[in-house]
Amino acid sequence: MRIDVHAHYWTEAYLDLLAGLGKSDTATQRGIGAGDGDEVNARLRLMDRAGVDLQVLSAAPQLPYSADADGAVAAARRVNDEYVALVSAHPDRFRAFAATPMPHIDASIAEINRALDELGMVGVTMNTSVLGRAITDPDFEPIFAELDSRNAVLYLHPAGNGACSPLVTDHNITWMVGAPFEDTIAAMQLITSGHLQKYPGVKIICSHLGGALPMFTRRADDHLVWEAPDTPEPPSQAVHRLWFDTVTHCHGPALRCAIDSFGADRILLGTDFPYEDGDTFVRAVDYVMEVADPGEAHAILDANAMALFHLT
Repeated sequence: MRIDVHAHYWTEAYLDLLAGLGKSDTATQRGIGAGDGDEVNARLRLMDRAGVDLQVLSAAPQLPYSADADGAVAAARRVNDEYVALVSAHPDRFRAFAATPMPHIDASIAEINRALDELGMVGVTMNTSVLGRAITDPDFEPIFAELDSRNAVLYLHPAGNGACSPLVTDHNITWMVGAPFEDTIAAMQLITSGHLQKYPGVKIICSHLGGALPMFTRRADDHLVWEAPDTPEPPSQAVHRLWFDTVTHCHGPALRCAIDSFGADRILLGTDFPYEDGDTFVRAVDYVMEVADPGEAHAILDANAMALFHLT
C-alpha cells in the first residue's frame, strides 16, 4: 500500500472560520486543489496516476491556533468532523490527522480524546511552533504526555512564520527557506530538550526530511559539550527516534543524504499536495525509486507507513 503522509485538505467553510479568528493567509489557500467537491475528484485521479493508494491528510499549517479559546475549539471540531466525513466517503483512499485548538491545553486534550477515540483519526498534527512558541515549551508538555500514553503519531509541519525572523519574512523567503528552517529548529528542540526520551511513545513525523537536519547532526554532536550539555543523547543517534517525510521537491541528493543519515526505515513518502501537483506530484513518488535501492524504496513508499499506522 503506497501511503502519502504529507497532503493537505481544507474546505472553504473551514478557511472562513480561520479568517474569522484572524488568520491572514487563508485567501491564498482557496481554489488550489486542497478543497472538497470537484477538487477531491481531481485529487483522486492524480493519486491513481501516481500510484498513491492512500493519503493521510492534515490541516497544517492552517490550524485553528488562536487566543480565542471558544473560536479555536469550534474550528478544531469543525475541521476534524470534515476530515472524518471525507474518510468515511472514501475509506480506501484517505486517513486523517486531528487538529487541536492550541494553545488551550485542556481543550486540546479533550479534542485529542474525541478525535482518536470517537472519530478514528490516526494521529495528531501540530505546527512546528504554536503562536510563536516552541512546541517544547513546558506549558505544552501535557499534550506530549497524552500522546505518549496513547503511543500516538504526531505529524509536524512548518507554521509558515519564517521561524519568527524578519530576516526571513521580510525577504520573500518565508516558504522556500523559512519552512525548512522551522522543521530543523523544531527537530533540534525535541532532541536537546529530552522530549524524545521523556515521551518515547510519541511517534513523531517531521516534514521535508527534517529540513537541514540530515546535513549537520554530526556538527550538533560536536557542539553539545559547550552549547547544550544537558542533551541526553547525541543528535546523530536521537534522529533515529524520529520519522521524516520525503518532500524535497524531488531533489535526489537531499533524499540520498537523509537515507544515509537516518536510515531508510525512518523515512515516509510525502508529496505536499497541492503544492506539488500534476507532473510534480507524480515525480514526488517516482524520484524515490530513482534515488533509493529497491529495498529502501519499498520501505519508504510502502512498508514504513503501513507499520507506523498499523495498516494492512
